[in-house]
Amino acid sequence: MNSFWQRLTLSDLSPDKWVDASYIHRWVGSLKSWRQESWLMQWGDEFGAILTSLVFIISPFISSIPGLSTETIALLLTGVAAFWVLLTLTDNRGGGITPIHITLLVFWGISAISTGLSPVKDAAFRGLTLMSLYLLLFVMLARLCRSSQVRNWLIAIYLHVALVVSVYGIHQSIYGAKQLATWVDAESTLAKTTRAYSYLGNPNLLAGYLLPAIAFSVAAFFIWHSRLQKTLAIVMVVANTYCLQVTYSRGAWVGAFLGTLVAAGLVYYWLRPGLPKFWKSWALPLVFGGILAISAIALLLIPSLRDRVLSIFSGSKDSSNNVRLEVWKAVGKMIHDRPIFGFGPGDRVFKKIYPIYQTSPRFSALAAYSLFLETIVEIGYVGFACLLWMIVVTFNCGIKGLAKLRQTRDPQAFWLMAAIVAMVALLGQGTTDTEWYRPQIQTLWWLVVGIIASFDRGLEPTGMPLTTDTIDKYPADA
Repeated sequence: MNSFWQRLTLSDLSPDKWVDASYIHRWVGSLKSWRQESWLMQWGDEFGAILTSLVFIISPFISSIPGLSTETIALLLTGVAAFWVLLTLTDNRGGGITPIHITLLVFWGISAISTGLSPVKDAAFRGLTLMSLYLLLFVMLARLCRSSQVRNWLIAIYLHVALVVSVYGIHQSIYGAKQLATWVDAESTLAKTTRAYSYLGNPNLLAGYLLPAIAFSVAAFFIWHSRLQKTLAIVMVVANTYCLQVTYSRGAWVGAFLGTLVAAGLVYYWLRPGLPKFWKSWALPLVFGGILAISAIALLLIPSLRDRVLSIFSGSKDSSNNVRLEVWKAVGKMIHDRPIFGFGPGDRVFKKIYPIYQTSPRFSALAAYSLFLETIVEIGYVGFACLLWMIVVTFNCGIKGLAKLRQTRDPQAFWLMAAIVAMVALLGQGTTDTEWYRPQIQTLWWLVVGIIASFDRGLEPTGMPLTTDTIDKYPADA
C-alpha cells in the first residue's frame, strides 16, 4: 500500500535523472554568463515579483474600471511567461521541479490532445493558450516563492488588495447596491436582500476571491511580527469573513466550512508532537465537535444564514438550484457523447457546444456550474482523472513540506497551511460553481498551488507516505 501511495504521489521520483537526460532542460542557464554582466538581470527575481504582483493588483478590478478587461490579465500573463523564459535561460541555480510540475505537464498534454480532437478547434486552441499562460504563471510563482521574502511580498500584496475589496463589499451590504442579476429566488424570504459583489460584479465571484484571503489573513497574524501588523491582520480576518457572509454565496460557505475543518486538522498536525497524551487523542474530535456546534448555533440564531443554507436542500423549488439541475442534465448528455477527451479546453468551447444540448431557452449557461463537470466536458474523464491526481499530489507535497517545517518550527509553515486550506475551500466552492475558471480566482488558485510547490525543496530518493507513524517521526523540538 505504501509503495502504491509513493508511486501515485511521485514521492519516490527523482527529477535529477530526468533533468540530466532532458534535451530541453539543457537550455536552462545557457545565458547565465550574460546575466552575470547585466545589471537588470542581477535583480531578475525581484523584477519578476513586481511583474507578477501586478496580476493580483489588477485582477479584482477588471469588471469595474474602464479600460481593464480579461485581455489585460492575458497580456500581463504573457509578460510573466516571457520573463520566466528569460529567467530560466539565464538561471544559475537550476532545479525546482516538483511532483506538482510533473502532473501539470501531463494535464497540459491531455488538454493538447483534447484540442486536436475538438470539433471546434479554434475555440479549443484559444482555451489551450490561456491554460498554458496560467500554468506558466504557476511555474513562475513556484520559483519566486522559494524566497520567503518574495513569498511574504506577494501574499501581503494580495491581502491588502483583498482588504480594499472587502471594505467596499461591506459598504454595499450596509448602504445597499444595485443587484445586477436575479441572485436570490424571488419567492424566498431573502428576495430583497442585498448580496455584496464589490468590484468583482458578482457575489459568487467575490466570495471565491475572499476564501484564500481569509486563510492567509489568519496566517498573517502568526507570521507578521509587530503589534500594528498583527492588528491589521485581525482587521483583515474580520473584514474578509464578514464580507464573505454578506455575499450569501452558498457554495463559498460550503468551501469555507470544509476549509475550517482542514485548518483544524493541520493545526492539530502542527501541535501534535508536543501535546499531552490526552490531547493527542481528544483534541481533534473536540475541535471538530466545537466547529459543528458553532455552525449549528449560527444557523439557529441567524435567520438569513439559516434560510440560505436550507435552500441548498430545497431542490428545484429554488430557482438557482433548478437552473443548475437543468444545466447538469444537458452537461450529462455532453459528457455521454464525448467521454474520453471531451470537447476541448476553454469556456468558448462550452458556449459553442452547450446550446446544442440545452433543454430549454430558459436554462442558458456559460459553464457547467461545477468545476469537476466542466473539466469532464472540456477534456474528458482522462483529464478529470489527471486533475484529481494533481490535487492529491499537491496535497501530499503540502503535508510533506509541513512535516519538514515542523522540525525547525519555522513560522512560514502558517503560509503553507493557509495555502492548503485555501485550496480545499476553492475546490469546495467549485463543486457547484465555476468561478474557479474566472481570472480573478484562477490566478489565486495558481498562487496557492505555487506556494505549496515552493516548499518542496527537492524530492528525496525515497519518499515517505502520509501515515500517523510518519507524522510522529518529526518531533516538535527536533
